[in-house]
Amino acid sequence: MSLKLIGAVLIIAGCGGVGFSMAAAHRREENALRQLIGALDYMGCELQYHLTPLPELCRCAAAESGGCISRVLLNLSSELESQIAPDAASCMNAAIAKTPKLPTRARKNLTLLGSSLGRFDLQGQLKGLEGARQQCRRELEELSTDRDVRLRSYQTLGLCAGSALAILFL
Repeated sequence: MSLKLIGAVLIIAGCGGVGFSMAAAHRREENALRQLIGALDYMGCELQYHLTPLPELCRCAAAESGGCISRVLLNLSSELESQIAPDAASCMNAAIAKTPKLPTRARKNLTLLGSSLGRFDLQGQLKGLEGARQQCRRELEELSTDRDVRLRSYQTLGLCAGSALAILFL
């Protein structure tokens, strides 16, 4: 009897853990988008007023932001300085590949950013930054809609699924 009880507790804990990890992934996605918006704001101001070169711009933006976005920008800076790839988009793809556990929405927006950096004149780069910033804001708004209800639902569904499985196996 005690083995069944231990098994039921483990099943509930495992399924509950999956629900809580889904909620944590949602929070990481939101945080990455907020960090990216901050980095894009900083990059836009630096480009507009100081005309900072792209590798230095990425290093400074990495210092201003934090988390996974900072690592991507540092990797991008080193890729741009080493000049292995012919353009900024290829460098951005290499920087993204070097950064594990980057949320998918942030990955998509960084790829969009890489396609406009260093490719156009100043006005084109500023428009590219603004486009990436608007896309990040739309996705952040989408993630923030009913955020608390969604996170609670993930956690509750994990625990309920674990309870249902434990009842089935008992």
